Amino acid sequence: MLEYEISPSDAAQLLRNREARLIDVREPLEFQTARIEGSVLMPMGDVPARAHQELDPDERLVVLCHHGQRSLNVTVWLRNQGFENAQSLHGGIDAWSSEIDPAISRY
Repeated sequence: MLEYEISPSDAAQLLRNREARLIDVREPLEFQTARIEGSVLMPMGDVPARAHQELDPDERLVVLCHHGQRSLNVTVWLRNQGFENAQSLHGGIDAWSSEIDPAISRY
């Protein structure tokens, strides 16, 4: 079984290889402020209503938020719903901006 969190560098490698889908659980205003290209906006409060319709339980999912706490909570929920390949981006988009892509605004 996968760890609940994934490092920005490991997530970047998965995304480069098109081996994962990036799910952003922040609010729309946060998403407008800073986002990772190709990520899907699914605010945390919408996940229970949308997950089973829009996500594949067998797909590798990397869930992100601002600093990693909301995404970890969503990842735990997804795992409990049968999405065993869901992982939270450790440190969120803030860590991504610091470690992977400094062109993404920090807020």
